[in-house]
Amino acid sequence: VQLQASGGGLVQAGGSLRLSCAASGSIFSIAVMGWYCQAPGKQRELVARVTRGGNTNYADSVKGRFTISRDNAKNMVHLQMNSLKSEDTAVYYCKATIGTMVYWGQGTQVTVSS
Repeated sequence: VQLQASGGGLVQAGGSLRLSCAASGSIFSIAVMGWYCQAPGKQRELVARVTRGGNTNYADSVKGRFTISRDNAKNMVHLQMNSLKSEDTAVYYCKATIGTMVYWGQGTQVTVSS
């Protein structure tokens, strides 16, 4: 499984960005897709994830601001990020889980200027 993330960039505080992740390869059984972020000097942490059936989980820090969505037909997952804050600055990684296997995308930088 290969994951290609896109959509990062530089935005002012209060602005919006939309991240996308396209999955290719043996993708028919991807159970969970999600986004994680890693800020400098910090561990990678969950931002949001969505199951094949559409159940979602969000980090408390992004609830009400971020929305994750999944397009099973196109094998893509999106993260709409609104009301961005400087503390959202990080590298964002797409993750896919198939059974016990975990796959990561290459990461996309999100920088929020205050």
